[in-house]
Amino acid sequence: QVQLVESGGGLVQSGGSLRLSCKASGINFRLPTMDWYRQTPGNLRELVAGISSSGVTNYSDSVKGRFTISRDYARRMTYLQMDNVQPEDTAVYFCHTFHRSTNFWGRGTQVTVSS
Repeated sequence: QVQLVESGGGLVQSGGSLRLSCKASGINFRLPTMDWYRQTPGNLRELVAGISSSGVTNYSDSVKGRFTISRDYARRMTYLQMDNVQPEDTAVYFCHTFHRSTNFWGRGTQVTVSS
């Protein structure tokens, strides 16, 4: 069974940094693209960043140049390095992958940025 477990969220001051982690299990980690989404109350989840199995990355315009996604195949981990965070980055962040026609989500980790 595929499981994604996020960690690393918390309270950070505006302009600070935070690193989110996502541990994957039950999946051939070399195959799928791994993504980070975020969601605020009353809004749909939005894609923040993604990284393919070959390491190609993509970012939303709102985080480009501030966030960096990476993955460690040996540890089956996906990371989101968040630098120069802003209050508008406050959200629940979810790890996601799409594998064998199924969406898999973690339970999310809260990030709160104080101004």
